[in-house]
Amino acid sequence: MSAAVYNSAIPDLCLNTVNRASRPALHFRLLQVLVVLCATSLPAHATDWSRPEQELAKKILAATGPGAVELTIENHSSLGRRESEIVANGLRSALGNQGLHFVAQDQSAATVRITLSENPTAYVWVAEIRQSAGDVAVVIASMPRTESVSIPGEAMPMSLRKIPLWTQDDPILDVAVLEESTVATHSAVLSPEAVTLYRLQNGKWQPEQAFNIVHARPWPRDLRGRLITGGDRWLEVYLPGVFCAGATTATLSLNCHGSDDPWPLTSVARNNSTSTDTAGLVPQTKAFFAPTRNFFTGALNPGIGKFTNVSKFYSAAYLPRERYVLWIFAATDGNIHLVDGVSDQTLRIAWGSNLTSLRTDCGAGWQVLATSSGDQGDSIRAYEFPDRDPVAVSGAVDLPGTVTALWTDSRSNNAVVVAKNRETGAYEAFRLALACGQ
Repeated sequence: MSAAVYNSAIPDLCLNTVNRASRPALHFRLLQVLVVLCATSLPAHATDWSRPEQELAKKILAATGPGAVELTIENHSSLGRRESEIVANGLRSALGNQGLHFVAQDQSAATVRITLSENPTAYVWVAEIRQSAGDVAVVIASMPRTESVSIPGEAMPMSLRKIPLWTQDDPILDVAVLEESTVATHSAVLSPEAVTLYRLQNGKWQPEQAFNIVHARPWPRDLRGRLITGGDRWLEVYLPGVFCAGATTATLSLNCHGSDDPWPLTSVARNNSTSTDTAGLVPQTKAFFAPTRNFFTGALNPGIGKFTNVSKFYSAAYLPRERYVLWIFAATDGNIHLVDGVSDQTLRIAWGSNLTSLRTDCGAGWQVLATSSGDQGDSIRAYEFPDRDPVAVSGAVDLPGTVTALWTDSRSNNAVVVAKNRETGAYEAFRLALACGQ
């Protein structure tokens, strides 16, 4: 990020030339300007959040009963700080009126974690309730998005939103949503030693099935893995030196074996694919993953034009053009490489090692998601490439810590990102979705 630049003081500033007699009139005009600016910066009318606040409070009370709880509220939506504080205060008031009072964890009978999230059509508030018996309940309230909500931020043509998927203490390598309605209702979670299926039943996530992953060699540091879903509930698992495949029907049946086969860089499982990805535009390019490291070797199958090898890379994105596909690689040399089948160009930009691409109904139809590092954690932003220089098309979405995984889902229109929370040490997975407009 470029350092801030400050202008030098301007000599003979015009205010110094204004005589004393003219200053009252000048001050009055300045006051008029400030009043106009303040008036135009305020929303036309405040949003009434009382209905979802009351709805969520009643659902939480039904799970906990009146008493002492530990409460945390986190904003993972595009609401600005002021608006999210209004919602948080309203939720606390609604819960207090229902008979709950807030205490520290060691004095509480239950912990309630409320996440303010959203999807393209509605604000979705999710409360995760943990009680002393160890049971976990999830309750949800939603409110349609309206134009009356004032969301401060950069004037960008698209908005990038993150929706919580899963949190656990053990590393999360990837999450695949198998079924969903308003929110995910059936998911597969890839951990270093197992694939576990969870189903949302009566507001509670229940483990449905688990399949242990057998591997002959120790896992490398900074282990990475990927889940890909296909037709007929088909599931593929890619890990360094290991491949698993099977169905997620009545009983999870995964068959795993040692494998040095390349990983797909596009997002369609092999039993649901032809020669192109879900958009019908991108050949199914694969890349070989280093079995003892955390990056791709650069060897491609098939190649991209004349290139059968590129620089070693951590992640890749692709953008279909009229006559070719532009591939973007986050290389291990710290640079971004643009490969079009004829040339390999180096782009020096302050991106992290995780990037991927989405197919949407917005803008050019394809966007790249790229990470950047910050003092408090990583962030992700969407970009388009009118030519060979990226142009930001969304504001940045902050993550609670360092990004450890970023993959496009099997439909190519959403992505899954995993970050290790700097404060709790837990791994948190989110779905990333792009919406047209603010």
